[in-house]
Amino acid sequence: MEENLSQQFKEEIKLKNNDFKDIVFNRRSIKSFDSNVKISHEEMHEMIESAAKAPSSVNMQPWRFVVVESKEGKEKLRPLIRFNTNQNDTSSAMIIIFGDMKCYEKAEKIYGKAVEKDLMPENVKKELMNFFMPAYENATREKMNDIVKIDSSLSAMQLMLVARSHGYDTNAIGGFEHDKLAEAFELDPERYVPVVIIAIGKGNKTSYESVRLDVEDIISFK
Repeated sequence: MEENLSQQFKEEIKLKNNDFKDIVFNRRSIKSFDSNVKISHEEMHEMIESAAKAPSSVNMQPWRFVVVESKEGKEKLRPLIRFNTNQNDTSSAMIIIFGDMKCYEKAEKIYGKAVEKDLMPENVKKELMNFFMPAYENATREKMNDIVKIDSSLSAMQLMLVARSHGYDTNAIGGFEHDKLAEAFELDPERYVPVVIIAIGKGNKTSYESVRLDVEDIISFK
């Protein structure tokens, strides 16, 4: 049933942009949006489903998305983002990406689904569970923090590119009250660590190209 609905949404929601070069090289950080533009839950589901195709360590998919779109939700978020209130006030939504420090608890569901779809033999699943799960369960908090933040950042970048293919603009926000965000949205702050907030909507101001370091400044061959 879930897959049928997902396919239905994909058929109904047509991509606005399928030009890879334009999506990647003309993406800009937009900080002011048309506040009249709303994004349906169906389209938001599709974009996040696509973003969740990003790679992750041993496929543990630690990203968790909280879509803040209501007036009440944005009022709750506003005092926690300091210098990014304009994005909060004008965007269609503020997508908070958290990293789940106990993402390994979904290993059985993830690997079990792979077995059901004939993508993984049962014996390989057992080997992976026996090898990786103790490492995750016994990892230090610092190590798990690194894992979930790196993996969740990959999904965040993918989400911004997917959003552009749907005709939306985004702004990645790292300036917020890291120690207060999870609890504000009724999540366990020990388990869910905030990674980044993605403001999404239709930009209503001209964006400007920014400069990048020359490749000679950032590459070396050994």
